[in-house]
Amino acid sequence: MGRAFEYRKAAKEKRWGNMSRIFPKLAKSITMAAKAGSSDPDMNPQLRLAISNAKNQNMPKDNIEAAIKRASGKDAADISEVNFEGKAAYGALIFVECATDNNTRTVANVRSYFNKLGGELLKNGSLEFMFDRKALFLIEKGDIDCEELELELIDAGLEELVEHEDDLYLYGDYTSFGTLAQALESMGIDVKKASLQRIPNNPQPFSEEQMVEVEKLIDRLEEDDDVQAVYTNIE
Repeated sequence: MGRAFEYRKAAKEKRWGNMSRIFPKLAKSITMAAKAGSSDPDMNPQLRLAISNAKNQNMPKDNIEAAIKRASGKDAADISEVNFEGKAAYGALIFVECATDNNTRTVANVRSYFNKLGGELLKNGSLEFMFDRKALFLIEKGDIDCEELELELIDAGLEELVEHEDDLYLYGDYTSFGTLAQALESMGIDVKKASLQRIPNNPQPFSEEQMVEVEKLIDRLEEDDDVQAVYTNIE
């Protein structure tokens, strides 16, 4: 155990601290979850988790309800998921997940970020084998017995439990997202954050000087409203 999954946690939280940046991303997640299943959170575990993530970021109730309503409106059909793969400076690998209502705009923007900030886009599929796709659930440790929790969740697909300060990070294969969500819910455990993550299977070290250049590209990507997540192979 002890996966170094949140190596950039503080930096990301600082960048995403601006509500004007994170709310549109959360809204798209809610809309897509509602569109993929029921618009009733009681009938849609994925939507419940998307709403929970939004509430944990202090997203207003009106914004959440508006995002759900868009799932049954004309805007919902226009939102599509698109991924980009590329390299940053010094060969750092970058996997970008987007949700967009204008694919042409998103492609042009992402390409320009890579070109202007020392990177290059690669052919889609080039980096798929460099990342493992995992379901991630973040919960508060509290008085939870970690060994007992592991035993309870193994049948639901838990692969790894990582303790970090006051939190527990639960990992499973991405196909176990639904079963893990249901298991935690049935146990009455509140989920602070749930998502599908791409974990580098061969993390690489970079010097502080190199990271200055790499972070410029990551920062710019994460500032884009169409970008939902950015993953790298940084150790």
